[in-house]
Amino acid sequence: MKTKIIVIVGPTAVGKTALAIDLAQALNGEIISGDSQQVYRKLDIGTAKATPEEQAAAPHHLIDVREVTESYSAFDFVREAKTAIEEITARGKLPIIAGGTGLYIQSLLEGYHLGGEVPHEEILAYRAQLDLLSDEDLYQRVAEQGLVIPQINRRRAMRALEIGHFGQDLANEETDYEPYLICLDDDRSLIYERINRRVDRMLEEGLLDEARWLYDDHPEVQAAKGIGYKELFPYFKGEQSLEEASEILKRNTRRFAKRQLTWFRNRMEVTFYAISAPHFKEQVLADVKEFLEHD
Repeated sequence: MKTKIIVIVGPTAVGKTALAIDLAQALNGEIISGDSQQVYRKLDIGTAKATPEEQAAAPHHLIDVREVTESYSAFDFVREAKTAIEEITARGKLPIIAGGTGLYIQSLLEGYHLGGEVPHEEILAYRAQLDLLSDEDLYQRVAEQGLVIPQINRRRAMRALEIGHFGQDLANEETDYEPYLICLDDDRSLIYERINRRVDRMLEEGLLDEARWLYDDHPEVQAAKGIGYKELFPYFKGEQSLEEASEILKRNTRRFAKRQLTWFRNRMEVTFYAISAPHFKEQVLADVKEFLEHD
């Protein structure tokens, strides 16, 4: 029997953490972070990590599990998230995954992950090439390679081509989970407004100190390349004013949110919820309860 899990995805600044805590409290759940940056210790503000108060409101996993000098991949996430899910269900609790790193969450849910050998960037680059193809061209490629896909759709075709392209380095296993996928969304202008406000708040809360520490001590690490830090480096070099750097940070975060939404829309079978809809949290809770009650 597959393990039922709740998954909350969506663009940055949309309220995933807050919803995850509400659901965890209502449904006796524990939260697993599905975010590639929140694994790093000392990077709290720029990664929008759950605050100590939020972490006290519900148990959180896969936060603060790496030093910034260590790497972290989809492969690591899948392995550690699986362990966390087993431990949470063994305690009779509900696993709730919340985060915006689509590749990590998809790798866990679809039972395929990078066998540790293929660089992340190579997969994303190949995926970007496939994204440009029409459905017809994609299906043509599948046919040419002699791949048989039951109930073919765009998502399955891309996945089959990726596995064909990277061969055995992409492990593909049957998944153990039955997820209910919630994608938080809203009118784009509202999301962009939330992002702009969040960046201002991060700067007020001490983002510069966090970014400065990375810039001074660890400018080359994977974590320093994440949105929220690298945009401030030109300011530290004296190449930009703080105002210019902060505008670029807002712009890059908005673009990132757009890419996240495209990913969730095209690659994962999600149920969308508009966060400005009246009583949206009550609706989510009702839908999740119904999902949990049905065998």
